[in-house]
Amino acid sequence: MPRDLVLFVGQLLRNPREVSAIVPSSRALALAMAQGLGPATGRVVEFGPGTGKLTRAILDQGVAPADLTLYEMNPAFCDSLRARFPGVRVINAPAQEAVRELAGVGAVVSGLPLLSIPPEIQRGIIGAAFTILRPGAPYIQFTYGPKPPVTEGVSAALKLRFDQGPRIWQNLPPARVYRYTQG
Repeated sequence: MPRDLVLFVGQLLRNPREVSAIVPSSRALALAMAQGLGPATGRVVEFGPGTGKLTRAILDQGVAPADLTLYEMNPAFCDSLRARFPGVRVINAPAQEAVRELAGVGAVVSGLPLLSIPPEIQRGIIGAAFTILRPGAPYIQFTYGPKPPVTEGVSAALKLRFDQGPRIWQNLPPARVYRYTQG
């Protein structure tokens, strides 16, 4: 069994509410999330990287390790991410903390389970993302369900628009990618 899967399953058993997925994201989902990112994107921030599937896809698109910052609350995942991705900044803190350190970000990529997060915390996470993003830069999020991952109330309050991508059938469960912008 691959080391990241062992880590994932161990953390899922210890903290099921924190991990809140049954398996890590697939390579197909990671590629769909990272589509369009690259060296010209500039700084990229990832919320909830877990074992790093999305992180790997972001780097494979040409984003420099020095331009990638990860916010992860699970200390075991943070240790693994630091070991696997030298040069990438890994911060063991909630996503909302990004507003204390970053600005002018070219994209935020999120693996957080937004629909299982209370609306006030969801608004704090999404609000933090759009506080650090450059105008017009995307917030990229996936969801497993049939509804958009950001609630209507949060979308309306923050004046968000979204593009819905295709369903990624090569993921367990199948997922859909959404790209949000503000304005």
